[in-house]
Amino acid sequence: MRRMMKGNDAVSEAAIRAGCRFFSGYPITPQSEIVEYMSWRMDEVGGSFVQSESELSGISMVYGAAACGLRVMGSSSGPGFDLLQEGIGYIVSAELPALIVDVVRYGNGLGEIVPGQSDYWMVVKNGAHGDYHCPVYAPASIQEAVDLVSVAYDKAEQYRNPVIMMYDGAIGQMMEPVVLPEMKEHDPDKFEWSMKGRGGEPQKQITSACYYRHRDPQVYVDNLRTKYRTIEENEQRWESYMADDADLIFVAYGIMSRSCREAITEARKQGLKVGMIRPITLYPYPVKAFETLPENLKGFVSVEMSALGQMVEDVRLAVNGRKPVYNYATGKMIPDTEEFISYMKNVLEGKEESV
Repeated sequence: MRRMMKGNDAVSEAAIRAGCRFFSGYPITPQSEIVEYMSWRMDEVGGSFVQSESELSGISMVYGAAACGLRVMGSSSGPGFDLLQEGIGYIVSAELPALIVDVVRYGNGLGEIVPGQSDYWMVVKNGAHGDYHCPVYAPASIQEAVDLVSVAYDKAEQYRNPVIMMYDGAIGQMMEPVVLPEMKEHDPDKFEWSMKGRGGEPQKQITSACYYRHRDPQVYVDNLRTKYRTIEENEQRWESYMADDADLIFVAYGIMSRSCREAITEARKQGLKVGMIRPITLYPYPVKAFETLPENLKGFVSVEMSALGQMVEDVRLAVNGRKPVYNYATGKMIPDTEEFISYMKNVLEGKEESV
């Protein structure tokens, strides 16, 4: 059955239906609805909700609950997500599964409460120290976000690694019809590594994989290399839209990809052969989508709601010098269809400089 839901509410409900039974977080616009929704919904399903006194303590509680084998979730935005980085690093080091949601707002420091895509470097390139990655999903609709929640939990457990869901504030705040999944129960005792408390079983310890394997450092290195090589080979996700015969391919994710799609559809009506690659995973970046290029392709345009353009670095790596890459960084604004088409024409006519 389809029902109208706000994005943040739908993601919260999807997590609960995927078996999430612990949430800890702190309110911050534009993700506060997640905290509010979890505050009453967790009680209904017999889970635990904690509004922590800070983001630092919140992510530490997520760490602790994950160590017990629970499906857990934490969320924040902007300066709050900055504060989660140390805890995310520890969760990675302990090789624990968790779902962490970043509802992106625009700008540096406190920034603004308007939607943005300016967290790319922090989320995709990692904000904590050390050798690690977090798989990052970037849904373009509320339904896709709902569908990816269960996938995120499965992958987090498969690879024993936290997974991040990153979507901008527009998707978090808008309402769309969604179909929710059926309720699923999760058994926290099914993992051989999970802590069981003082129930008579041999006590277990969750600690840093680096320290745990310190007697044979190469085991630690091989484990990391194998895990992330496997993720990069098997977990790339993307959508191609009218890209097979395109003269120009836009690369966009999240809310920006929706406006880009509309502009491409209109541009095609005007005789402009343009298309789009939409990354669904930002890590691993879908480099396979760039392997086969149209014969007459003149270049790629990385388009993003940030001041500098952050994803463009990964587009350039994926293209690997085979075609020009253009950086269409729009700040906090989403271009309308006419602005998109004007930019397309400028690139095709040689009036824009590549990066």
